[in-house]
Amino acid sequence: MNINRLILQLFFVIFFITSCNSKKEKIQPTVENISESVYASGIVKSKNQYQVFASVNGIIKKILVTEGDVVKKGNPLVIILNESTRLNADNARLAADYSALNANMDKLNELRVNLDLAKSKVANDSLLMVRQQSLWSQQIGTRIDLEQKELAYKNSKTAYEAATYRYNDLKKQLQFAASQSQKNVEISKSLEDDYIIKSDIDGKVYSVLKENGEMVTAQNPVAVIGSADEFITELQVDEYDIAKIRMGQKVLLSFDSYKGHIFEAAISKINPIMNERSRSFTVEATFVTKPAVLYPFLTTEANIVIQTKQKALTIPRNYLIDDSLVLTGNNEKRKVVTGLKDYQKVEILSGLSATDYILKPAQ
Repeated sequence: MNINRLILQLFFVIFFITSCNSKKEKIQPTVENISESVYASGIVKSKNQYQVFASVNGIIKKILVTEGDVVKKGNPLVIILNESTRLNADNARLAADYSALNANMDKLNELRVNLDLAKSKVANDSLLMVRQQSLWSQQIGTRIDLEQKELAYKNSKTAYEAATYRYNDLKKQLQFAASQSQKNVEISKSLEDDYIIKSDIDGKVYSVLKENGEMVTAQNPVAVIGSADEFITELQVDEYDIAKIRMGQKVLLSFDSYKGHIFEAAISKINPIMNERSRSFTVEATFVTKPAVLYPFLTTEANIVIQTKQKALTIPRNYLIDDSLVLTGNNEKRKVVTGLKDYQKVEILSGLSATDYILKPAQ
């Protein structure tokens, strides 16, 4: 009885093993198209999207826009309280008015009159000297008379030159003061403009991050602005894959907001510096086909298509053992050479034909 029982148990073991082997999944390689791609995750951003910062510190006097507003380049967004700057600007304008050349013409005219008088005296003393020299050549008059006329001419000439210097010097001083005060007005106006935050682009206000009466600094954003209807995707690519990325490559995008739909984009920018913290590179992709409605910061998952092959011999990746072996129909391991791979399939370059059967390895 014991022997018969042992034989019966052995029979069931053999039957069980045989039936398990017979139930192993068995397939044949498939001829189909395959694409190799690089996975990336990212977000949607509006084109030219940027954070708006104040260039000065202060308290918000008035916010002129709300979320969703469409703005033009140069439109004011926020006004910051700037009473001291306004007073400085008024002082600069007063100083400019006081220093203007037209406001100081009386001083110039006074020197001009003195200059004209000095010039007339030079002409008169020159004429008297010439006459005295003519008389002296005819032995009329005395040597002292001639020397007095020559000295008078030299003195009047020196006085005329001094008056000319004073006039030109005052004119330069007034011109410099006028120009300097005008520059101060321009500087004050520029400082006043700093207290009005303006849009740098034509676009839409996506977010207003402050409220009236809040303190703003140059380190904290006030709003987020971007294109109203143009969007891009900003993707993070692992450092191990970045060498495969090229401009113009096709990108297939999926969104949680549009489940079951795939949208196409193309690589349009590759930022050349790596983020040391995440060990990834930022690349941008421009939509070829896009959802009907998009918003900044929607998350997306992307497959960047590196290369595509038509009519390739493929098998499921989970049928591959150690990236180079398959299990044939007679339960033997066979070496294969692989090519392109995606997340589900792998190309077989050699080692299998379309008529071969392979088994799924035990997990």
